[in-house]
Amino acid sequence: MKLENIIDELSLDVKTCREGLRNEVKGVYVSDLLSDVMANSKEGDIWITLQTHLNIVAVAGLKNLAAIIIVNNRQPQEEILQKAEAEKVTIMTTPLPAFEAAGRLYQLLK
Repeated sequence: MKLENIIDELSLDVKTCREGLRNEVKGVYVSDLLSDVMANSKEGDIWITLQTHLNIVAVAGLKNLAAIIIVNNRQPQEEILQKAEAEKVTIMTTPLPAFEAAGRLYQLLK
């Protein structure tokens, strides 16, 4: 499934890298620990997190993730958005909590 096909279902607000919306989503990984995401996420996963600091961009780029979804209506600062745009990392936000976002993605991707 393409990333662009899940935007409405999760009430996503695309913050960076709209060209990434054509990315193929292969799975989902939910974690707020960067080391856990680096060790266990897979290329093409959507990463669900509440983290909003600069290192999320580096991890997503390193693992070649499809996108980052930041939950609970948390908003990344402008410097994070600029870095994500430069690194071609798609960041989206949602008002949903992580549990609900993951559950909806599970239903869409199964």
